[in-house]
Amino acid sequence: MGDRAILGPADVSDEQLSAMVADLLDEPEVTLLDSNAEEVDYDLPAITTAGRYWVRGRAEVGDRIAAYSFFVKHVQCWSRSPLFASVPVEHRDFAAATVPWRTEPLVYRSDLADRLPEGLSMPRALGVFDLDESSASVWLEEVEASRPDWDDERFGQAAYLLGRLAGNPRVRELAELGWFAETLPVYLNGRLAVQVLPALRSPETWTHPLVSGAYDDQLRERLLRAADLAADHVAELRALPHTTSHGDASPNNLLVRSGPAGFVLIDYGFWNLQPVGFDLSQLVVGDVQIGRRPASALWRTEESCLTAYARGLRDEGVEVEESLLRRAHALQLMIFTGLSSLPLQHLASEPTPELRAEAATSAEIARFSLDLLDATLPTTGS
Repeated sequence: MGDRAILGPADVSDEQLSAMVADLLDEPEVTLLDSNAEEVDYDLPAITTAGRYWVRGRAEVGDRIAAYSFFVKHVQCWSRSPLFASVPVEHRDFAAATVPWRTEPLVYRSDLADRLPEGLSMPRALGVFDLDESSASVWLEEVEASRPDWDDERFGQAAYLLGRLAGNPRVRELAELGWFAETLPVYLNGRLAVQVLPALRSPETWTHPLVSGAYDDQLRERLLRAADLAADHVAELRALPHTTSHGDASPNNLLVRSGPAGFVLIDYGFWNLQPVGFDLSQLVVGDVQIGRRPASALWRTEESCLTAYARGLRDEGVEVEESLLRRAHALQLMIFTGLSSLPLQHLASEPTPELRAEAATSAEIARFSLDLLDATLPTTGS
């Protein structure tokens, strides 16, 4: 039937594959002719993803032969990731319990696709399988998508639709589908307290060539002041209105489908209820972080995205003052991106020109985060 050994536990029986192919092709019955699996070329690590694969082949459908293709994602508890070895032993139970992995399979088992606002869609799930108590696989249709340049208009369109997603009442019914703990206190007491804040407060961090070459003394002092206020900022955020959030709405996870206008949302691992404006952060900085967009575009992108997001909320009947939305966005960008901008993952590496350029971009993101926060005023919540 073909070689699918690379799938490991994420593989299915030939009978199950035949049933999914029939469903995919909208046929009552098919006869599989062959199938092959290969790993997806993807260079962004994810701690709860054990593997991404293409499964492709041919099937006999009546008197014709049809091709089929699936995207297969194998998700697992973080404790099974090789990266988990870097977590101090005394923090491993907390870490394993506070990084969600079950949410994505639950999302694909739900009817979210029927609730998304017009202009947003999600890949069709042909099968979701529990592999054991700590892992699952999701078999999705292949989405024919392009990767065009994102101009201001496209960012604005994405932000508008994310605003509608946040405010839509039918979508909100599924916002806590994963039954995952509130993100803010978990992040504050987890990654920030254990890794980020100690590194920020360590003099050795700031003498490393990658850091000292990109972060000047003024930026260092501003980040340290923000670190001291992290708990206050989290408390302020928790008091703000909460809306539905995709959780990682970078342009990488908003596929531009070939054909109908709009976006295909993928990667639902952090789907949850979050402070309003949560999805703006990754939308604005995501492409800058991975080098696809210059840091010089941040202010222009942020302004157009925030305005469009607010309009999306209003079109769903949710009224949020723009000053409050801007403050919420600034706080979340600071907590989840600005404070963790230091290139900690590269401090054991040779400071190559490429890494120095990456560190310089990270420093610009930190400045942007701090400037945006300074431009807003504390809110009393609602």
